[in-house]
Amino acid sequence: MGIDLIPIRTTHFNCCAFLNCIPIQGFKFRSIFCGVDYPSRKRRFEVVYNLLSTRYNSRIRVQTSADEVTRISPVVSPFPSAGRWEREVWDMFGVSSINHPDLRRISTDYGFEGHPLRKDLPLSGYVEVRYDDPEKRVVSEPIEMTQEFRYFDFASPWEQRSDG
Repeated sequence: MGIDLIPIRTTHFNCCAFLNCIPIQGFKFRSIFCGVDYPSRKRRFEVVYNLLSTRYNSRIRVQTSADEVTRISPVVSPFPSAGRWEREVWDMFGVSSINHPDLRRISTDYGFEGHPLRKDLPLSGYVEVRYDDPEKRVVSEPIEMTQEFRYFDFASPWEQRSDG
């Protein structure tokens, strides 16, 4: 018998209240916390929490959305390990948590500009970082490219388009 998955979509404030009381119901293991970027949406970032109940052999996926300026409430109190994942979502997407105890870069270099998993970041980035053997140090140089190769086309080639 497989594990049941119950998807739940909610506003962020309802999501945080829900996540604060859910350990009482047996969903004590937060198996994943991640972000997704949908640039065509008004609230472009999807924040996903997957919770597991070993007691009831079921999972809950709680999804909420945010934009560039909306800050999410941290869920560190019911799920202490979520602090690391909230840092990663901020580092990769730019979605920050209110009053997070340790919000700093976790996967990218401290000098990195932007958030690498956002789809509006140019595919080539803004600078090239390389080791210069004659100088015996790491150097950063701006990338020079024509603008037409710099930005990603958000239209999916797999979506059907009608011409009429």
